[in-house]
Amino acid sequence: MAIIKVEDLKFEYENIKNAIGGVSLEIEEGEFVCIVGHNGSGKSTLAKLLCGLLVPTSGNIYIDNKLLVAGDESEESDLLRRKIGIVFQNPDNQFVGVTVKDDIAFGLENRCIDRCEMIDRINEFSHIVGMDNFLDRSPESLSGGEKQRVAIAGILACDTDIIILDEATSMLDPRGVREVLGVISNLKHKKTIINITHNLNEIVLADRVIVMNGGKIVACGDAKDILEDEELLKGANLVVPDTIKLLNLIRSSSISKEVEDEVCQLIFHK
Repeated sequence: MAIIKVEDLKFEYENIKNAIGGVSLEIEEGEFVCIVGHNGSGKSTLAKLLCGLLVPTSGNIYIDNKLLVAGDESEESDLLRRKIGIVFQNPDNQFVGVTVKDDIAFGLENRCIDRCEMIDRINEFSHIVGMDNFLDRSPESLSGGEKQRVAIAGILACDTDIIILDEATSMLDPRGVREVLGVISNLKHKKTIINITHNLNEIVLADRVIVMNGGKIVACGDAKDILEDEELLKGANLVVPDTIKLLNLIRSSSISKEVEDEVCQLIFHK
């Protein structure tokens, strides 16, 4: 069943016409979807529209078959927004607590969760993301990857059905990227996950990949089909990963099919 349904969505900034130019899509409950595109392709704008931070120029967004009305303060709209959590690009902009524990508790306090249950959730989800030994630490003492893991713990503690990562690894070093992607990989099919990124190395574990360019969806398919379509990637101003360049070199050489198959398995985890 589709947990998200988007119908002919359009959005314009004052200085950018057709930032989103008629997007329609469906995302199934428990699906792990990557939305990729170069800077300015519309993918981050789409993320903000999906969680109600921006009001569409036209078109509709449905969450669990209910219309999401951005700006509507009714109880029904509030309940819909609570189904979605978003992790932004800069981890430093997301912290409001003095300690890691305080930060994970922030969303729970806003939802008036009982204190005993709140403590249980903090302990449970900090453990899931591997941050249970950091609860009394100041966020300022954490690495970028650790901060993003805390942000994810806060979303999980609020029991959101949908997690959107908006370029959540783009400011991290390789270790931080591995940490965050490891957490997300472990959540696969337990939550509906939308990973917004321009880094094609992040898409191999996705169930489905959506490519955006010029505010529109230009392709949709599994990671292998998308990554092996160099013409598509170049047309969308995306950088072909070195792993795919290596695979193409192997295919154009006299190296055995067995080696090619092994490289494919390493790249695509299948």
